[in-house]
Amino acid sequence: MLDFANQCQSIQSSLHKQSEKTKSEYRIRLNASIDVVRFLLRYRLPFCGHDESEDSDYNDLFLELLKFHGVNRPDVEKVILQHAPKNDMMIFSTIQNEIVDVCTKETIKAIIKDLDGDYFGILVDESKDISHKEQMALVLRYVNKNGELVESFLGIVHVGDTSERSLHKVIYSLLLDHSVCLSRLRGQGYDGASNMQGKKNGLKSLILQDAPSAYYIHCFAHQLQLTLVALSKKHPDVIFFLCCH
Repeated sequence: MLDFANQCQSIQSSLHKQSEKTKSEYRIRLNASIDVVRFLLRYRLPFCGHDESEDSDYNDLFLELLKFHGVNRPDVEKVILQHAPKNDMMIFSTIQNEIVDVCTKETIKAIIKDLDGDYFGILVDESKDISHKEQMALVLRYVNKNGELVESFLGIVHVGDTSERSLHKVIYSLLLDHSVCLSRLRGQGYDGASNMQGKKNGLKSLILQDAPSAYYIHCFAHQLQLTLVALSKKHPDVIFFLCCH
């Protein structure tokens, strides 16, 4: 009778309360890590340091910001880092990468919503990363509903090579993955490399075959760079001016 009258003290009830407590602490840890990741992404700051051991005086930004977050939030401090279960700390690189991936998807979703099926142009460039793998960056250029010109970074992907057909395939795949209507393409901008602006087989020509209204413009920044290089070779004063300013 006493056990029945005090069911809140039973093992089953205790386990249920512990489960709810565990879930609550997990959400707090996850939200704290998400807040830190969003801050670092917003200001394009690095996540990791060369020494992230507990004895390190400087763990770099992710861990340091998480600690700072806890100092200002007692409810967060008591469940993160050394106070968290060793297998559920929400700080390891795999967790950080997963949060970054989610932020990426949400950001792209917001870009596509802002575009709202309207006309757009693309800006494309390719280069090698630190591991010498070829990669291509794609930017959408459009006018939003407020009449403002917007350039939004859509993504960067590794490519097998930088031939015009490989880039053409990757661009179309990336646009279709995000449900961007190719019939609305009205502009394309690249550098002056032959694989990009070739009249017969360049990327520009391949896209014009599918989207005749996609007007091509040679990247102004690339034109400026070529002009400065040419001037610098003939006029040493140009080099002095650029170095000093």
